[in-house]
Amino acid sequence: MSIINAVIEKVKQMDPDQREFHQAVIEVMETLEPTTTRHPDFVKSGIYERIVEPERAVIFRVPWADDKGNVQVNRGFRVQFNNAIGPFKGGIRFHPSVNLGIIKFLGFEQIFKNSLTTLAMGGAKGGSDFDPKGKSDFEIMRFCQAFMRELFRHVGPEIDVPAGDIGVGAREIGYMYGYYKKIRNEHTGVLTGKGLEYGGSLIRPEATGYGTVYFAAEMLATRGMDFKDKLVAVSGSGNVAQYAIEKVNELGGRVITICDSNATVVDQEGIDSEKCCYIMELKNIHRGRIKEYADKYNTVCFDGLNVWDTIRENGIKVDIALPCATQNELDGENAEALIKNGCMCVAEGANMPSTPEAIKIFRESNVLYGPGKAANAGGVATSGLEMCQNSMKLSWTREEVDNRLLMIMKNVHKTCLDAAEAYGKKGDYVTGANIAGFIKVAKAMHAFGVV
Repeated sequence: MSIINAVIEKVKQMDPDQREFHQAVIEVMETLEPTTTRHPDFVKSGIYERIVEPERAVIFRVPWADDKGNVQVNRGFRVQFNNAIGPFKGGIRFHPSVNLGIIKFLGFEQIFKNSLTTLAMGGAKGGSDFDPKGKSDFEIMRFCQAFMRELFRHVGPEIDVPAGDIGVGAREIGYMYGYYKKIRNEHTGVLTGKGLEYGGSLIRPEATGYGTVYFAAEMLATRGMDFKDKLVAVSGSGNVAQYAIEKVNELGGRVITICDSNATVVDQEGIDSEKCCYIMELKNIHRGRIKEYADKYNTVCFDGLNVWDTIRENGIKVDIALPCATQNELDGENAEALIKNGCMCVAEGANMPSTPEAIKIFRESNVLYGPGKAANAGGVATSGLEMCQNSMKLSWTREEVDNRLLMIMKNVHKTCLDAAEAYGKKGDYVTGANIAGFIKVAKAMHAFGVV
């Protein structure tokens, strides 16, 4: 049995119920086989065995009081996976689906994503099974403060720097940072995604969505194409989806879909800048449902379906797909339907939104496929830029941050292609992203010895 297969089997045996983590490990490890012969020192040093084990995983209870005075209890997590190239770095997710396996998959992916940015950031992730939907601002605040009452022991600007993720936006970051500052009596860059008034960076809210579109544009350019007049399907309606739509509009594309957990809206006229602003207000301020968009603009709404099911069942033509919602939202049948309906490019704005079957179909069908660890690296890259600004006590202009983000995404794209070609998989972004991200971290781990 090869070292790669042995590592995969051990992960399955040790954590049999963590399916998402298995999926992430298999997707990465299977592409690393060529590195075992070129880097026998990695095998001898146990790098492959060590990189799938987190440095530490912290699980804690989060008791808080709702508006009726009832005590509620949730579970909190922080998985610090690997800090070989820099402080632990990764978001916090508040969603009922959160469990240890999901946080481990996200933290594992974060190792390679952060490595690809070339910035000094390790991989981590955290969160809770708390559901912010339907909660008042005061309930959100009390929960965030309770969450930080434990998390503060494990984070710091040179130790672990969390950010936002699903269910954690500017409001939640503000509550957590305010409480951290109070109990630690220090004003420091311990969280990213902060408000501009207290250390945040311009372009950070836009960065993941913008970066995904920048990466897709680089992929299209390899075939002499761009976004102009292309039909684009975007899933989700949160931060990533909103700013992906904004950037697609700037580049001349036409986004025709958006969704939340209840419904999908198809707007063949395109979600223009005015409609995009409405979505931002609906979702970020009023916390409404996407069906309200359909009511306002008299568009088609499909209850209970996500974007990819909607496209499959209705034969909707799409040139470019940007899955920006959540993990495993796009399956094999959806992938086949996208290709049948004309899709030439898929760039993942979410973490692992495509199932293994979908990825296999994309890779075998000559579709430009950008995996999340490369395509959505713009968010954490700009978090890294926020950390730089915090350490220097400076604020860069919007143009400077956006230009740096664009250059980082261009570099990530080139790094993926160069690594893929170097290891005999020319044009394969999956292999390129995994190997390029791995090599840097593995060399650092090897340099440190067995620690």
